[in-house]
Formats: sequence, structure tokens, C-alpha cells
Amino acid sequence: MRNDAKLILIDKHQVEALLKPDDVVEAVREAFALHSRGEGRVFPVVREPLVTGGVFGIKSGDVQSQGLLGFKAAGFWPSNRGLGGEPHQATILLIDPKTGRPVCVIDGNAITTMRTGAAGGLGLTLLARTDSARLCVFGTGVQAQVQVGFAMRVLEQLSCVRYITVDGERDVSFEARFAGRCEVLHATDRNAAVADSDVVVTATPGKGPLFDAHAVQPGTHLNCVGADTKGKRELPEDLLPRVRLFVDDRTQAREIGETQWAPDTPCIEIGDLITGQVRIDRHPDDITLFDMTGIALQDLTVARLLYERACETGPATSLSWPW
Repeated sequence: MRNDAKLILIDKHQVEALLKPDDVVEAVREAFALHSRGEGRVFPVVREPLVTGGVFGIKSGDVQSQGLLGFKAAGFWPSNRGLGGEPHQATILLIDPKTGRPVCVIDGNAITTMRTGAAGGLGLTLLARTDSARLCVFGTGVQAQVQVGFAMRVLEQLSCVRYITVDGERDVSFEARFAGRCEVLHATDRNAAVADSDVVVTATPGKGPLFDAHAVQPGTHLNCVGADTKGKRELPEDLLPRVRLFVDDRTQAREIGETQWAPDTPCIEIGDLITGQVRIDRHPDDITLFDMTGIALQDLTVARLLYERACETGPATSLSWPW
């Protein structure tokens, strides 16, 4: 019997200390490239409602050539807000593909947040007009904040952010987060805010269309985050036929993303742009849209990065895990 095996635990605070935006961007870029080249596999997603009112999901995959295997168990529990906690919950497990033994357990909340923000940043870099100066964001929660943060990193001419809240009220804390970095304005007319923006970001619970299709002007780019489960949507019915559609995973987008509402819409996987398998010329009047459902390889490449960093620097807990 082997009795010297160890299991590494990386908790919330350690994850947040180890995460660096630039490193996460490169890990996510690698994830999309691996997916494009067929070197990284994405297994079917589990996403099921619970009688408790929550939604439970599993995203898993592997990169056989790199010995990378694992999954993220995650979901959404809205009642957590009443407990003073975060409704999104995620835990990542890395597994040794040679033995099936667990190698590392990582708090996945911050990873999910930042890898999704990094994907949004890549979408803007690859698809948005380089002169994009005005952004409209639906939502002011954790994901909306990280999407705006990455937009500010990659859109050099960004000068104005308009935000829309679910209750129509100002969000002072959201404004304060970006104070001094960009003009941040609360918008009450959703269609007008969309029509006057170069980039639109939707980061809501996906309970229904957020604006009218006619509000989206030629040349706009949209990053859509909130549709990640069957039945969710943020976009109006008539929009997808007008756009050049990009997805992280074609099958997954058609099952749980915005693309579920128009599954026959032609689309390109974002990884194919990164690897150069597909090249596009963005015309000034093109409306581009990135349907972001989040793939397991994003979680795994970022988790591996943190695992390796924790082993090098030591900010983690090591448990005896004999077998």
C-alpha cells in the first residue's frame, strides 16, 4: 500500500492571493487553443435544478498529453444571500489520470469569476472594434464588475461605462469601484444605453431579454455571460440572426447558452481564432457576439497554474491521503 500520498487544499484566501489577471488570461487563452486543436477534451455538462431552489452542475475535461484531468462542481444557490454568503459556489478537483487519485482541491469561486472575466477580455481583444469607447453593462454584481475590469484593461479608448441595474436604482459601490478610471453613469433607458454603446456586456441571472433587438447598432460587439443553463436568456429573439456569432464550445452553447434559442445560427469557436484555424475580417458595421458558457478547460488550466504555484511557494494545506 502507498501511504505517502498527499492531497493539496487551496482555500479562498490562498486562491485570491495567487490569482494574477495576466496569468489567468494566458491560461484561458491556452484552454481555448487546446480545445481548438483537439488536444483538450470537454465532457458533457451536468446542469440540474435542485428541490432546494439551487442549480448544481459539473464541468469536466482533460488534456491527455499534459496529464491534466479534473472537474468543477458548481452551481447557483440564491438563498445563500439570506445567509450572508455568495450564491455562486464552485469547487475544483484535479485528479492524477494515471491512478485516479485526487491531487488538489481548490475553492473555485474566484477562479470561475476571473477566468470568465479573462474570456470576456479575450473576446473584446479579438472581436470588438479597436476604437470602442463606450460600454454598456447589464448587472453590477461580481461578474459584471470583473467584465468591466477586463474591458478597461484591453480597450485602450474606453472612456464611458453605462450600467443598468435590475431595480433601476443607482449602485454607488459599483460606481466607486471604477471611480477615476472611467466615466461611470447609471442608465435608466435600456435601449438608449445599448444604442449609444460600442460594446454591450450582459451579466445577469438570465431571466429574460434585457433590451430590444433594434437597439443594437451596426458595429456593436456583445459579450453575453448570463445564459449558462437551459431556459436562461438575456438577448431578444430577433438579435442572433443579425450577428456574427462566436462561442467557446459549439455544442455547449447550443445546449445552455444564448445559442439554445437559435441553434441553427452559424457560429465560430473562439479558440479557432486564437489558433489561426479561422481568420475573420471585421467590417465596421458587423455586429459580433461572444456567447460565453464557460468550458471546463478554462477551470482546469487556471487550477493547474494555482496548484503549481502553491507547490512552489507553499501557501496551501497539505493533507496525508494514503492509498
